[in-house]
Amino acid sequence: MKKVIIIDDEPSICSSLAFALEDTYDVVTTTDPEKGLAMIAEEHFDLCLLDLRIGNVDGLDVLKQIKQTRPSVIVIMVTAYGTISSSVEAVKEGAFSYITKPVNMDELFTAIEQAFHYRELSDQVEYLSQELEKKYRYEGLIGKSEAMQHVFRMIEKVKKVDTNVLITGESGTGKELVARAIHFAGKRKKEHFEVVNCAAIPEQLLESELFGYEKGAYTGAVTAKEGKFQLADKGTIFLDEIGDMPFNLQAKLLRVLQDKQVTRLGSNKQEKIDVRVIAATNKSFEEVIQNGEFREDLYFRLNVLQIPLPPLRERKDDLPSLMDHFIRLFNKELGKDIKGFTKEAKKVLLNHDYPGNIRELSNIIESSMVLADGGMIEAADLPPGIKQGLTMPSEDSGTLEKYVGLTLKELETKFIMATLEHNEGHRKNTAKMLGISERSLRDKVKALEE
Repeated sequence: MKKVIIIDDEPSICSSLAFALEDTYDVVTTTDPEKGLAMIAEEHFDLCLLDLRIGNVDGLDVLKQIKQTRPSVIVIMVTAYGTISSSVEAVKEGAFSYITKPVNMDELFTAIEQAFHYRELSDQVEYLSQELEKKYRYEGLIGKSEAMQHVFRMIEKVKKVDTNVLITGESGTGKELVARAIHFAGKRKKEHFEVVNCAAIPEQLLESELFGYEKGAYTGAVTAKEGKFQLADKGTIFLDEIGDMPFNLQAKLLRVLQDKQVTRLGSNKQEKIDVRVIAATNKSFEEVIQNGEFREDLYFRLNVLQIPLPPLRERKDDLPSLMDHFIRLFNKELGKDIKGFTKEAKKVLLNHDYPGNIRELSNIIESSMVLADGGMIEAADLPPGIKQGLTMPSEDSGTLEKYVGLTLKELETKFIMATLEHNEGHRKNTAKMLGISERSLRDKVKALEE
């Protein structure tokens, strides 16, 4: 049974509405808005019937707090002060609909039924959206662009064979995700997947990390230890940033790849291994080979099949799907219920070039969700570094000429209405852009309507 909360300062209204609804819904009532907000924060409610004026408390303020705390709760405003301005504002602040007192019960039931029907349709759209996204996913990778579809096709071709693969692309493009997709979709998926970042481990430790060591092989080696190649036996080893591997280790790696045997430090015994090798780099091998920093014979051994990953700026078609993916991901991790982005925030994100690629996008959305107060990420929640995408018309652009001759009041009216339209009626964003409080904006709009 769906659960409904009624918040109204008139006990008789609470009683009559509860009596009418209790056969169909699980109903609770309160005349105290603070108590109502606390109940909504602590319990699950499907719908709230909210009075626009609760004693001295503005119901619109209560509505905003409900939407900040539980954006999924459907809110229907109930009031004796039915005006066009208040009803429009209530809907813009997140209310589903608006009915006036005295309440017509048929009208109320119709409004509630419409609200729940709308919610079901929204849930279906969300489900279909997720199903559509699955079509453009591969083991954690997301992309409907042709470049990413090519990557998916390459993964399909190499996942069942043991051919060495080299993944190329800028930092943050998801090279390890591709390596994991190849391993966990292939025949070795039940075996170990070992990762070695060749750029992050000091040269003197990288050899022992890769090939292992015997007890006493060097100072501090108090016990024998298997290397990553031995741990990955029958599975896959992912050599990330292979272009940064020290030159003197490259010969030993080449020997391991050729002989399929590994020798621990401090030992003369060779151990056979069966390992699938996937390597990745953000460097140009032509340059490092030409500069004498990388062995050409090792490059050819690793680069049997190459999968190039495009930077995010070259696959902007994938941004909306990636943004939705990270919203869902961080909603779970942060315990949030963010629905998406305002028009202005989305514009900034779509126009950004993302030099840090997918990793940068992930960080931007996570930090923005931490800062977001309501159910939507606003432009003000985005990191300062990417807000440069917001532009204002210059004074010499000729756009101000049409305002010459207007009074200050007329100019203010046009500017407020234009800013409201730009923000799709969202008053909080409009007030921020105008540099005034929401209450001041509300008073100005009210004065314009009189």
